[in-house]
Amino acid sequence: MTVPTILSKKSADKVVEFLKHSTNAMQANWSVREKLTSLDLQYMRETDKTVEQRKAKAANQAGDVTKFQNIVVPVVMPQIENAVTYQQSVFLSGYPIFSCVSLPEFAEEANQIDTIMGEHSIHANWVVNLLQAMRDGFKYNLMAVEVDWAQERTAVATAGTTETKVVWEGNKIKRLDLYNTFWDTRVKPSEVAEFGEFAGYHELKGRVAFKQFVANLPVKSKITEAMDSSEQPIDSGQTFGNYGNFYFPLLNPSSLIARDKMGTFNWGAWAGYEKSNKGMQYKDYYLVTTLYARILPFDFDIVAPAKNTPQIWKFYIVNNQVVIYAERMTNAHNMLPIVFAQPLDDGLGYQTKSMTETVEPFQSIISAFANATMAAQRRGISDRKLYDPSRISPAAINNDNPNANIAVRPSAYGQELSKAVYAFPFQDSQFQYNQANMQGFLAMANQATGLNPARQGQFVKGNKTKFEYADVMSNANGRDMTVSLMLEGGFFTPVKKMLLTNILQYQGRAVVPNPMTGEVVAVDPVALSKATIVMKVTDGLTPSDKIIDGDTLTQAVQLLMSDQGAISSEFNMGDMVSYLFSSRGAKLGTFKKSPQQVAYEQAVGQWQQTLQMIAEQFAGGQATPEQVQQMLQSVPQPTPEQFGYVPGTKKLTAGAATSNSPSILGTITQTIQAAQTAEQGANNATPAE
Repeated sequence: MTVPTILSKKSADKVVEFLKHSTNAMQANWSVREKLTSLDLQYMRETDKTVEQRKAKAANQAGDVTKFQNIVVPVVMPQIENAVTYQQSVFLSGYPIFSCVSLPEFAEEANQIDTIMGEHSIHANWVVNLLQAMRDGFKYNLMAVEVDWAQERTAVATAGTTETKVVWEGNKIKRLDLYNTFWDTRVKPSEVAEFGEFAGYHELKGRVAFKQFVANLPVKSKITEAMDSSEQPIDSGQTFGNYGNFYFPLLNPSSLIARDKMGTFNWGAWAGYEKSNKGMQYKDYYLVTTLYARILPFDFDIVAPAKNTPQIWKFYIVNNQVVIYAERMTNAHNMLPIVFAQPLDDGLGYQTKSMTETVEPFQSIISAFANATMAAQRRGISDRKLYDPSRISPAAINNDNPNANIAVRPSAYGQELSKAVYAFPFQDSQFQYNQANMQGFLAMANQATGLNPARQGQFVKGNKTKFEYADVMSNANGRDMTVSLMLEGGFFTPVKKMLLTNILQYQGRAVVPNPMTGEVVAVDPVALSKATIVMKVTDGLTPSDKIIDGDTLTQAVQLLMSDQGAISSEFNMGDMVSYLFSSRGAKLGTFKKSPQQVAYEQAVGQWQQTLQMIAEQFAGGQATPEQVQQMLQSVPQPTPEQFGYVPGTKKLTAGAATSNSPSILGTITQTIQAAQTAEQGANNATPAE
């Protein structure tokens, strides 16, 4: 499965140097983090940093509700969320998320794959990670997930020693934080997994989390050195937002927990010892970097088979200094286990604009019109005016109390007071035009992204029939389907390939419960490997109907069921019906009769036919009661035990097949008894006088 390797110091140093060059080259040449921050600020509507806005917000928070804040009209966020909602309905609404279809003879193996996929998706929380990744895709026009066959271990105490035991293993899909992800930018995002030379990501772990992480490793080295390694220095241009290579974006100034005020956790003080004491010097945080690299082991002085052949390796590096794990990836798909994708791909690579960038100008100009209205409201309340300071004091004229009386100075006594103050006339004549402009630019934003009001759940006036409305919505979803096709080809296809390949390569024998059908499925890896070439994994965009032509198969089943001639005699109707329903998600395997049950029911049917023939012979006078009893003794009733069948082990039992048997036998017995009684009565009767 995995091939862990203990690296020499020289090899480990070269891996660390490779990591530094990989991360520094990306951060030095590309302002990825700054660009992501800018897009997130637009999404969160945190772009207004003006003094006026800060003062109004502070006044509102202090309880002064008379101050008008500026507003950033939400345009970017609704557009992105609607796009994510449509794609999740296409790809993530089914169970399992990725279903498997195959030829009829491999239907059982396909059911095993479905059960495994379903169990992995629930345990590893695929849906949440894929949703977050798709939201990244529309915000940044870049998304990334890690698809890895992972193992979870726990400590087991046996005979005074503690050993680790694998308690679960399977496919994990992990959404990667693009702020802390690095990759080979020389290739297109959709080609990183197949052709890129490296990709990886940084994580920040506390002491206990790091210890748990280390415990899950099958083989590790230099753990003491890693835990005693120094924290990376914080760059002078950042606060807590940058811990070495790890980056915290400071986006929401009013967040529940502010990262820049988080500080550190002193493990020495908590545990009751000072860091100056001898022993392990635990750190507050550990920077753990996962690096996947397509390398020649010879270049790194790594002792490995075929060291001059390109190979994919996985490394864990702590604090940019200590390599604690090295493993040659032997996945049959031969790709880096990190998949990048662009939902909007026009062939320009990283220059393609994201949905946020497309909609941001409309959000800005609509917000400008909205804030012009706010400024008019402030103008109406402030009521700017001219006054004569020789007649009225500044303190009196600037009093905020609307009910305060203003005393004029002695110089104004006996004069016309209306000449002491002149209020500028105010009339908001632009309000209606601002509102119309806002609606017009909002319509332009919808046109730019192809999002119509009906898709947003808004009522649209007009008399339309059901079919006219369906046609309109079908055309409106056309651009979303184009994005779905791009995601299918550039993202979900390699993800599905990795998932299926990992299962076929690494899945061992297991008994897995299927929560949808309630059955317990026995997984046979040997059988799965034989069915590899005919299995296809589907999702919402490429449903099983498109792969097996379900409509045509349905028509064929209906034709054969109505046909009583030679055509129907050449096909197995039961297998066709089971295959049709299984391909559409209805797993009929739970209800399929076992071979023992089929043999038992066939024997019961033949016995019933024999009883019916005996009854007809007796009724026609062709057999005497004694002959009937002899024939009944020669055809004993079949029992389930004779065929190894235990009734009740399947949801369908032989009850229906045997329900008529006692009645037929009872009728024959009662008829014989009645005939014998009548004959005996006739023999004992006294002759009539």
